[in-house]
Amino acid sequence: MNSGFWSGRKVLVTGHTGFKGSWLCLWLHRAGAKVVGYALDPPTQPSLFEAAEVAKLVESIRGDIRELERLTDVIRRHAPEVVFHFAAQSIVRASYDDPIETYSTNVVGTATVFQALRNAGGARTVVNVTTDKVYRNHEWVWGYRENDELGGHDPYSNSKACAELVTQAFRDSFFPVEKIREHRVAIATARAGNVIGGGDWTADQLIPDVVRAFSAHKPVMIRQPKSVRPWQHVLDCLSGYILLAERLHGAGAELSGAWNFGPDLADARPVEWLVDALVKSWGGDAAWKLDAGAHPHEAQLLRLDSSKAGKGLGWRPRLGLADALAWTAQWYKSYLTQGRARELCLEQIDRYGSLGA
Repeated sequence: MNSGFWSGRKVLVTGHTGFKGSWLCLWLHRAGAKVVGYALDPPTQPSLFEAAEVAKLVESIRGDIRELERLTDVIRRHAPEVVFHFAAQSIVRASYDDPIETYSTNVVGTATVFQALRNAGGARTVVNVTTDKVYRNHEWVWGYRENDELGGHDPYSNSKACAELVTQAFRDSFFPVEKIREHRVAIATARAGNVIGGGDWTADQLIPDVVRAFSAHKPVMIRQPKSVRPWQHVLDCLSGYILLAERLHGAGAELSGAWNFGPDLADARPVEWLVDALVKSWGGDAAWKLDAGAHPHEAQLLRLDSSKAGKGLGWRPRLGLADALAWTAQWYKSYLTQGRARELCLEQIDRYGSLGA
């Protein structure tokens, strides 16, 4: 992170009450940014947003991203120079339960954000955060690149692929790259892997399920132990988003478009490998069992190719999977015994920064 770039800079984060949004707000505030958040109430209890008292560091506004007039007013009043769009329905299994709400939030919500930017006017740098699951997954052994076909099997993944198309349509129709000197709006999308880290209490997600079970001295039930995912620490993916925003701000025409921010291909590991490592790290009576019940479809193999970000931005992940798991387990174990969520996050942010580019 270039602290000189962020010091005093006005930033809007939609979805700031979520897991990644809370970490980003803490990091941006640490760098001196003036952060405004716009989101619904925290999506989980407990939540990192409340545990780390993020609202004491940023201006926190409650609102639905589908409320066009209100969001337009927020952007006009606060005039952010950089916008990170995180707000979403982000759970695959929940998308099976309520696909309409998922599409409404992720597709209509994204369109509303861009229309609000049109209505409010002014120069902006926009990073729309989607997911690694936007690709039509053929279960390939190699990683997906940004120019591979979009798709998504389940409503969540497909809605995020739709959000990518919405972003492209608004950019091409209203913020064309070739006229960026006139409208001064630079837009990119960011696709990360399966993000892990302290402070995530999302339902039906692997790490939160593990922590809930282990802290209750129960075995965690695992649905798909053989599924391979691109696991990465939250600070690795956020560092990519932040770097993209910094570079996009100065060279929007060249850097507009989609960017993958995934781990090294060797860190795409099966679920059972990850859980076994956490069992060993947690110690005590930690254990896991196979959940043999019927479950909705989940991809068995998914990898990302982030060579574009390496070559075009100079970005690379700093934490290998073993370190990412160690940092995650350390955060939760410390929080469960001592609290201090904000301090734990800031300690890891500072530690991450000391690792160097």
